[in-house]
Amino acid sequence: MVCSVVSSGYPLFSNVQIIRKNQSLSCLNKSISCCQQQNLCSKTHLIKIIGPQKKVKQVSLPNNVKKKGFFEEKIGFSQMGSQQNMAILCGVGYWVQGFRCFPWLALNFHMADGLNMLPSTLQLVQYSGNLPMVAKPIYGILSDAVYIGGAHRIPYISIGVFLQVLAWGQLALISAASEALPAIMACVLLSNVGASITEVAKDALVAEYGQRNRMAGLQSYAFMASAAGGILGNFIGGYFLLKTQQPKLMFLAFSALLALQLAVTSGTREASLGLAQSLKYSAVREPITEIFRKQYSDLLIAVREESIARPLIWIVVSILAVPALSGSIFCYQTQCLNLDPSVIGMSKVIGHMMLLSLTVLYDRFGKRVPMRKLISIVQITYAASLLLDLVLVKQLNLKMGIPNEWFALCFSGLAETIAIFKLLPFHVLFASLAPSGFEGSLMSFLASALCLSSIFSGFLGVALATFLGITSGDYSNLHIGILIQFIAALLPLGWLSCVPMAQPESEKERKRSVSKRTRKNRRVGRVVVDSFYSYRRKRESDLLR
Repeated sequence: MVCSVVSSGYPLFSNVQIIRKNQSLSCLNKSISCCQQQNLCSKTHLIKIIGPQKKVKQVSLPNNVKKKGFFEEKIGFSQMGSQQNMAILCGVGYWVQGFRCFPWLALNFHMADGLNMLPSTLQLVQYSGNLPMVAKPIYGILSDAVYIGGAHRIPYISIGVFLQVLAWGQLALISAASEALPAIMACVLLSNVGASITEVAKDALVAEYGQRNRMAGLQSYAFMASAAGGILGNFIGGYFLLKTQQPKLMFLAFSALLALQLAVTSGTREASLGLAQSLKYSAVREPITEIFRKQYSDLLIAVREESIARPLIWIVVSILAVPALSGSIFCYQTQCLNLDPSVIGMSKVIGHMMLLSLTVLYDRFGKRVPMRKLISIVQITYAASLLLDLVLVKQLNLKMGIPNEWFALCFSGLAETIAIFKLLPFHVLFASLAPSGFEGSLMSFLASALCLSSIFSGFLGVALATFLGITSGDYSNLHIGILIQFIAALLPLGWLSCVPMAQPESEKERKRSVSKRTRKNRRVGRVVVDSFYSYRRKRESDLLR
């Protein structure tokens, strides 16, 4: 079209146009002849290669290609095997962790009914027994830095499970250990030392494996397994305690379950999970004190980061600001309302079922919600759920026609469930922010800070109950303590700005959308280039005419 317009509008340039046309035709002829020669050469080359060789099966791939395919296939099978081993190890470990409510339910009834402890004494035993949990950063640093037999996660899990077997086995088989308060405290402390070591190693294992394999949902899976164990533990515990009235049998059954977990854990090699010993620890052997000092200093640097320090401060303050009255409410339900153990156990079952449902919803949909908005909703719901105990204490449920058993069954464990669920987004956040090689240190520091805040909350609740005069025979001021709990639960909303706005998964979604846009731009670029070359081929065909 351009050539025709120029030649008709401007006849003086017709000779020039004819010359250009001839030149382009000659160039095209040369290029076509070159392509034909290249095709002919390639054909003759192929004939020379294929001609003398009649056996086609002897043609083989290069060695490097063979090795690459073999290793890719081997890595694929090993990764599938490591995922199965990790699912079994993580599922069994966190399920048993949730099942710890089974012996603890028996121990609470044994101390309240069998030993006739005061509510304040019962709560002191409950929260003082958690003191070994405060030392979790020490266990985390040891797990990160000190290898045992070429592994640094599974051996610590086995050690912690073994200590728990010793503690609960003594309570089950030695009568003196379950009758005197000092002996009970010693067994509880030993059990929690083992539980804290096991929890630190499991949390570090989940964080490290999730980062290396880019699996962000392992924390949700761990919460699901723990909630499933809590459901079954409370259900069986309440029914078993109601029928047998033998707490020692429950201690013995849990010891047998821990022995089974010890067998599963000891039979799993850490190398099968793709977490073999690092070269720097196998080649250089430093003193434990030097390793501990370096790991501790690096942990302090990581904790001082604003992205870690601000949400950590908020979650810790939101727990310790609310005085816990769990011991007083438990004694009120068993001594004043005369609720059966099965009712309290089933209330815990319903609470753990709600926790499991909330965890599934969070894993599917909750990660898309901004974290600050999600935490504000959860905190307000937690504060409102504390008022349900006020309804039970003031017997307002009877005025609405709801018996005490049914109200305690449906709403007694709601506040505890929401308090546990509030920790899940923070576990996911810190697991994604943990530096490589410091997963155990950071996650154990988080667990220690949460445990310390919970212990402080329990001691604050004991002081509040003593100040209000709440005893085993007088619960007249218990409603005032519940109202103080409600007001204190609303206070952390004032510094909600410490919680990050976005969750770590939203950042990944943003990167994924950016990659989609880049791929789209590349496709658009290919379309433009292809249209340009098609236009050139069409123009050359017009010139040939």
